[in-house]
Amino acid sequence: MKHLLTPRAILLASALAIAPAAWAETPADTLVVAAAIDDIISLDPAQSFEFSGNDVNQNTYDRLVDFDPLDMEAGFKPSLAESWEVSEDGMSITFTMRQGVTFHSGNPVRAEDAAWSLQRAVKLDKTPAFILTQFGFTADNVEEKITFDDTSLTLHLDKPYAPTFVLNCLTANIASVVDKETVMANAQGDDLGNTWLNTNEAGSGPYVLAGWRPNEAVQFTAYEDYFQGAPAMKRVVVRNVAESSAQRLLLEQGDIDAARNLSPTDVESVGAVEGVKIQDEPRGRILYMGLNQKDPVLSNPQVIEAMKHLVDYDGIANSFLKGTFVPHQSFLPKGYLGALEDMPWTYDVAKAKALIDEAGMSGKTITTKVRDLREYVDVAQALQASMAEAGLTLEIQQMTGAQVLDAYRARDVPIFLGEWGPDYSDPNTNAATFAYNPDNSDEAQATGLLAWRNAYEVPAEMNEATVAATLEQDADKRAQMYIDIQKQYQAEAPIVPLFQRVENTGLRDTVQNWNSGGSVTSVMYRQVTKGE
Repeated sequence: MKHLLTPRAILLASALAIAPAAWAETPADTLVVAAAIDDIISLDPAQSFEFSGNDVNQNTYDRLVDFDPLDMEAGFKPSLAESWEVSEDGMSITFTMRQGVTFHSGNPVRAEDAAWSLQRAVKLDKTPAFILTQFGFTADNVEEKITFDDTSLTLHLDKPYAPTFVLNCLTANIASVVDKETVMANAQGDDLGNTWLNTNEAGSGPYVLAGWRPNEAVQFTAYEDYFQGAPAMKRVVVRNVAESSAQRLLLEQGDIDAARNLSPTDVESVGAVEGVKIQDEPRGRILYMGLNQKDPVLSNPQVIEAMKHLVDYDGIANSFLKGTFVPHQSFLPKGYLGALEDMPWTYDVAKAKALIDEAGMSGKTITTKVRDLREYVDVAQALQASMAEAGLTLEIQQMTGAQVLDAYRARDVPIFLGEWGPDYSDPNTNAATFAYNPDNSDEAQATGLLAWRNAYEVPAEMNEATVAATLEQDADKRAQMYIDIQKQYQAEAPIVPLFQRVENTGLRDTVQNWNSGGSVTSVMYRQVTKGE
C-alpha cells in the first residue's frame, strides 16, 4: 500500500511551498502547519525515535491503549483494546480487542496484528526497542511471551510490574499496531517490512499518509472510516519551515494555520497581531544542570547545595527563556504520574557564597563544555556571572552538540547544561536515569543513565526505591513512591532540574481544539476544527 500525492494534493502542497503569499487563508477543511520536520529519519513505528516522525505516527496509527489529547490527567484509555485484565499474580495482562476496526487498507485489525506488531518491534531491535524489552521480551522468546487468539492477546511478563508502568509504555510510538498482511506483502528478505515502512504507513489511525517529501512536507488525508469518527480536517499539510521569522510571517499572512517553532521574540510579536493567538503547553523536556562528581569542587556537598542557589530561576525564565521554559525543580515533568511541583531552591547568592566559603572552595576555577545553542549558552553565562559573585570562576567552552555529548558520555563535562526528554509516558523513564545508577564504576559504561554520566553514586535505598516503584500495583501508592524519591533526590542529588520546556504554538484564531500533546504524547490533528 504505497500512498502517493494526488494531483490536487500536489497542487495544494506546491502552492503552499512555492507561493505562500498568494494565499489569503487556508481552505476551511485543511490544516496547514509550519514546523521544523527535518529530523524525520524513518516512519516505521518500530524505528522512529525523533519528534517529527513520532508526530506522523501518532496520527496514522493506533495502539492498544492511548491518551486523550484533551484530557491528559485521565491517563491512558482503551483504544484498539476495549479492555484488559491483569492476572492475580501480576505476571500477565490480557487485552480484549475492539471489533469492527479496519486498517487503511481495508483489512480488519486483529489480535494477530497487534501481537505481531509488538513481536516485530522486539525482533527488529531498533533504538526504541528497550521500551518493550525491559519487560523481559527478547527476539528468541517474544513469540512465546506475546500470544494471541481470535479476540485477545496476552503479554507474559518476567516480573509482576505495575500495570500503570506496562500500560504507559504501550502508549509509546513503538507499540503502534501495524497491518501485518500489508507490511509482509512489501517485505524485502527478512526485514519484516522495515525498508518499506520507512517511507510508507500501514496503520488504522485517523489519518492516511498521503505523501512525505524529506525536508519539505508531510501530507495527510482523513480516514473517513476511522472507528472514533472521521476528522474534521480532511487534509493536513505540515511544511518544513526551520526559521522562526519565516513561520511568523506565514502565520501573520494567513498562509498557515499553526506555527510550532516560534522564538520568544516572535511569540511576543505574533501575540500583538489581529487574527492570531498563542497557545502555551508544557512539554516533557527538562533543562537541568549536571554536576560531575569526579570534580573535586563539585563533589563537595556544600558546593552542590550552593549551586542550587546560584541559578536565577525567575530571572532567566522571564528574560531570555521567556515563553519557552518555566521553573521546575523535580525530575518528573508536570503531567506525569507522581510529578512533584515543590520548588525548594531560590536564587540566593549570599547563601551560596557562605556555603562555598565554609567548604573552603572560594577562588576555585571550573572549566565546562556547553553546546553552542543560544539558550544553553545564555544559561551558562548567567550561571557564570552568579558563580563569580559567590567566589567561583566558570570557564565556558562552546562546542557542537555531538562534541559535548561525546564528552558527557565519557564523564568529562564538569557542569552540564542541557535537556532530557522522556522516552515514554511513564515516570520510570526519568526516575531510571536521574535516580538510578547501580554501578558507578567507569567500567559500567552506563551512558544511558544521567546519574552515571555525572558520576553520581546513587544511594542504595534510592536505587531500590526506583526499582520497587515499577512493581507497585496500586497507582496511587506508586505515585506517592515517586514523590518520595524526588524529595530525597532534591535534598541531595548533584543533577539539578531547573526548567520545564513550554511549547508556544502560534495559531490563527479560527483554529480550535489544537493540542500539541502536552507532556506525555505527540501532536494530534483529529480533534482540530476551524470556526469563524
